[in-house]
Amino acid sequence: MFLIVLTVHVLTLTVFVGTAVMLDLRLLGMTMTRVPVSEVMGRLLPWTTAGFLVMIASGALLFYAAPMLRYQNVFFRLKMVTLVLAGLNVWIFRNTVYRRVAEWDLDPVPPRRARVAGGLSLLLWAVMITLGRMIPYQLYWFD
Repeated sequence: MFLIVLTVHVLTLTVFVGTAVMLDLRLLGMTMTRVPVSEVMGRLLPWTTAGFLVMIASGALLFYAAPMLRYQNVFFRLKMVTLVLAGLNVWIFRNTVYRRVAEWDLDPVPPRRARVAGGLSLLLWAVMITLGRMIPYQLYWFD
């Protein structure tokens, strides 16, 4: 059962991160510059949200399989800190910059704060995926 849950976790991670990367690249003004940001968000956000919810549920099941082992893992702890930072980034973006999307929706390159949010999101998810991949290897590095 563990391998099935792990497979679901990785597959939904690809759905989530794939759509999040497309959103972030639009916020950076690097792709889909002729498409309004609100349209990109409207079309991709349902997929991003669904991927995120299933990814979190399957991740919780993976944690439940060996909670003490995971909790004692430095890479797991750093991954959870990064997850919180990524969530804060999204919350701040949605409650500040995105509230005024009507002012910059059609701009090929969004305002600086939107670009910062998109770039930070890309960085945090790259770090989080790397940390997730490092979780099984703690025993080899920190015995």
